[in-house]
Amino acid sequence: MIDIQFLILSLFATIVGWFAIFFVPDKIKGNITFGFVMITAILTSIPAMHALVAEEIEVAFSGISLTGNIPVRIDSLSAWFILIINFTSITGVIYGIGYMKQYSNQKSNLTIHWIQYLLFHSSMLWVCMVQNSIVFLIVWELMSLSSLMLVIFDHQNNKTLKAGLNYLVQMHIGVALLSVAFIWVYSSTGSLDFNAIAQFFQTHSNSWLFLIFFIGFGIKAGFIPFHSWLPHAHPAAPSHISGVMSGVIVKVGIYGILRMMTFLRSDFIIIGESILALSVLTGLFGIINSAVHRDFKKMLAYCTIENIGIVGIGMGLGLIGLGNGNNILIVLGFGGALLHTLNHSLFKSLLFFSAGSVYQQTHTRDMEKLGGLIHKMPQTAFIFLIGALAIGGLPPFNGFVSEFILYKGMLEGISSSNIYHVILIIVSFAGLAIIGGLSLLVFTKSFGTIFLGNQRTELHSVPAEVSFSMRMPQYIIIGIMLLIGIFPSFFFKYASQAVLNSFAGIESFDIITLNPFLNNLSLVGIYAAGFLILILAIYVTRSYLIKKNATQISSTWGCGYVAPKVSMQYTGKSYSKSLGKILGFVVSEKKKYEEIETIEIFPQGRKHSSYYVDFFENKMIGKITNRLQYFMNLFQFVQNGSLQMYIIYGLFFIAIVFLGTLFNII
Repeated sequence: MIDIQFLILSLFATIVGWFAIFFVPDKIKGNITFGFVMITAILTSIPAMHALVAEEIEVAFSGISLTGNIPVRIDSLSAWFILIINFTSITGVIYGIGYMKQYSNQKSNLTIHWIQYLLFHSSMLWVCMVQNSIVFLIVWELMSLSSLMLVIFDHQNNKTLKAGLNYLVQMHIGVALLSVAFIWVYSSTGSLDFNAIAQFFQTHSNSWLFLIFFIGFGIKAGFIPFHSWLPHAHPAAPSHISGVMSGVIVKVGIYGILRMMTFLRSDFIIIGESILALSVLTGLFGIINSAVHRDFKKMLAYCTIENIGIVGIGMGLGLIGLGNGNNILIVLGFGGALLHTLNHSLFKSLLFFSAGSVYQQTHTRDMEKLGGLIHKMPQTAFIFLIGALAIGGLPPFNGFVSEFILYKGMLEGISSSNIYHVILIIVSFAGLAIIGGLSLLVFTKSFGTIFLGNQRTELHSVPAEVSFSMRMPQYIIIGIMLLIGIFPSFFFKYASQAVLNSFAGIESFDIITLNPFLNNLSLVGIYAAGFLILILAIYVTRSYLIKKNATQISSTWGCGYVAPKVSMQYTGKSYSKSLGKILGFVVSEKKKYEEIETIEIFPQGRKHSSYYVDFFENKMIGKITNRLQYFMNLFQFVQNGSLQMYIIYGLFFIAIVFLGTLFNII
C-alpha cells in the first residue's frame, strides 16, 4: 500500500513541479526541474526496486465508464525500465542545466522546455506502469507530444521544425497502429486490461496481432524500415534531450514489444526468426550508415539504430528458446537484451552528452570542420573515448558484457537440431561480429577526426572545456559502466530474474547454472581493468620522473613536405570512402558538383560537396510521399481563392443534405 502512495505522490510532484517552474525566477528553473525530477525518480524507484527484488505491485484505480477500472502494475520487467528511465533522466537534467545556459535569453522558451521535460519524464514512467489500453494510449501520446516539444526547442530553425513534423507524423502512425491492435483485442475479449491480450493470444493466431503491435512499438524503437525519424530528431534536439531520447525513449518502444512478448502463447519460432533476421539487418544498416555520416549527432543517431538491432537479436533468440523449450537460450537471449538496453542507455547518453559539449563550444556538428580538440577539451575527449570503447564492445566496459552474453546465447542456439535455426543463428553470429568491427571503425574515425590532428577550419570562438556541472553526470555514467563491466553477475542476476518472472514456464530455471560462464565474464572485466590500471600507473610514473627534465618541442619529419597544410589530414569522408563505395547499394551518396565541359579550355574554380541519404527514406518513403503529394495537388483547384466558388460549395453541400434527408438517405 505504501508503494501505491509513492506512485500517487510522484504524480502529484510532477503537477506541482509544473507550477513551480512557471513561477520561479528564470535562473533557477533548471535547478527546480532537477529537484522535481529527483523527487519523482525516488518516489517511483522505491516501488520499482521492491518489484525487482520481491513481488509484483498491482492496484486498480476507478475510472470513467469509457475506461473502466485502470490497472497499474509494476512487475520486474516494468521495474527494470523504470530504473533506467529515472537514472538517464536525472543525468540528462543535470547536464541540461549547464547546456541550456547558452539559451538564457529565451526565457519563455526555457520555461516551456523544463515543464515539458517533467512531463516527458513522468509520462515515460507511467507508460511502464499503466495496463489499461485507453489510458496507456493517452499516456503514450503525452510522451510523444512532450518529446516533440523538447525536440523543436530551436523552432526558429526550419530544419528543426521539419524534423519535428517528421517525428510527429511517424509517432502518430505508430499510435494509430497501436489503437487498431487494442481495438481488435477489445472487440474479441470485451476488456481493456492488458491481460486480455494474453486471452486473445490463447484463442487466436498470435502472428498478425503481434505484427501490428511490433510495428506500432517498433516505430518508437527504431527498427528498420521504421527508423527514419531518429537521424532527423536527434541532431535537431538539444544534446541532453538527444541523450535522453536515445537512452530511454527508444527503450520504451522495446518495453512495449517485450510486454507483448510476455503475452504470446504460440508462433514463437516464426516470430523469433523474423525478429532475429530483422534485427541483424537493423544493426548492419545502422552501423553502415553511421560509418559514412560526418554530422556527429546524426552518426550517433544511426548508432542508436544499430544497438536497437543488437537488443532485437536478444529478443529473437529468447523467442526461439521459448519455441524450442531451451531455458538457457531464453535467459541468455532476453537477459542479454535487457542488459544491453541498460548498457546502451548509459554509453549512448554519455556519447550524446560529450558530443553536445563539443557542439556547445564549436557551434558545428560537422566533424570535417574540427580537429585537435583534445588539446582544448581534454576531459571531453577522454569521456568520448570511454564511450567509444564501451559502444565498441571492449572490456572492461559494459558493452562487452551484454554482447558477450548474446554471443553465448547464439552458441547455445546452434546446438538446436533444426538446421534452419542453425543457419540463421550462424548468419546472425557473423552479422553481430561485423557490427562490432564496423563500430570500431566508426568511432576510430569520429574520435580521430574530432579530437586528434590539427584544427581544420577557423571557428567563431576558441573552444574550452565545459563546466563541471556538465562533466559530472558523465563521470557518474562512466562509473556505472565500469561497475557493470567488472561485476556483470550482479546486474545480470536481476535481468535474468526479470526474464524468469515475465515468461511462463521457466520459473524453475536456476540461474546458478550460468555461474561458471558469468565468473569467466567477470574475470575478463577484472583483467582488462587491471591492464588499464597498469597503463595508467606507467604513465603517472613516467610523468613524475621526467617532469623536472627540460622539454624541447620541434616538428616531426614531414616525409619531404616542408610546408604541410591542415587540408592534408585524413578527413571523416576519406576514412570511410572505401566502405561507402563497396556498400553503395545501401548508402546512397549525392554529389553537388558542376562537371567540367570538354569545351572549357581554362575552367573556372568549382566547389564540390557530397552527402549521404537514407536508403529507405530515399527509395521508399520519399516515393510514397511524392505520390501522395502529387495526388493531393490534383485537388488544388478546389482551394482557388474565389469567394463565389466557396459560396457555391456551401450551397451544394446544403442541397446534398436536404436531398439526403428528403429521401431518407441521411
